[in-house]
Amino acid sequence: MTASITPAERSAELTARLQRVRTRIRSAVAGPAEPTLIVVTKYFPASDVELLAALGVTEVGENKDQEAAAKASSVQAQGLNWHFIGQLQSNKAKSVVRYAAAVHSVDRLSLVTALGKAMAAEQSRRTEAGVQPRADLDVFLQVDLREQTPAAGSSGGGAGTGAARGGALPRELPDLAEAAAATPGLRLAGVMAVAPLGADPQEAFAKLAGLSGNLQKAHPGATGISAGMSGDLEAALQHGATHLRIGSDILGPRPPVR
Repeated sequence: MTASITPAERSAELTARLQRVRTRIRSAVAGPAEPTLIVVTKYFPASDVELLAALGVTEVGENKDQEAAAKASSVQAQGLNWHFIGQLQSNKAKSVVRYAAAVHSVDRLSLVTALGKAMAAEQSRRTEAGVQPRADLDVFLQVDLREQTPAAGSSGGGAGTGAARGGALPRELPDLAEAAAATPGLRLAGVMAVAPLGADPQEAFAKLAGLSGNLQKAHPGATGISAGMSGDLEAALQHGATHLRIGSDILGPRPPVR
């Protein structure tokens, strides 16, 4: 929020934007179940999170641990669930589990291991401090929906070969799911994806829905589909999205990064 706008004016702006997005969602939802709306607040101040909470928003998404951790510790509003949706380095797992209810970007076995160890350490820390244990961490398996062209001589690989920038390969999901489901402190929530640039969102999310269906055959509780952003939420909802990650259509253009 800039100095030229008052909190009341910003609240009115957020109210109008939030209403427009919720109207789009209601118009696009195919069934009776309403998706979880995650408002992505990256690069926006903690004051915006406070205003959103006052407007009834309970789910907040962040992409970077340093920014997310600072906001989570400074925001006074109660009842917020923080969703980590960006690419996550394994060495940040210990920090993330202190505030996040869910991680939407689990794309490799090493990250599953790191999150499991971090959850165990966090529960021990809370026990020693006399604090109530936290709930299991929801994990969404991020899948890369881009068309894959195997390198010459390639015979595939274990989980993580396609995970460096934006998701595991579809063939890696079964092993990744088994690892997440077997790790204490983690709850396998479902799948997550971003529609590839230049691709038809309808085709991308149809593929994701198919992968979700296959996952649920082995893990019936993993019903979540985290898909859909400001520009393609309708397509995501048509293919069963249960969680939407909406930023700019609610918060407006991103402020300059300093």
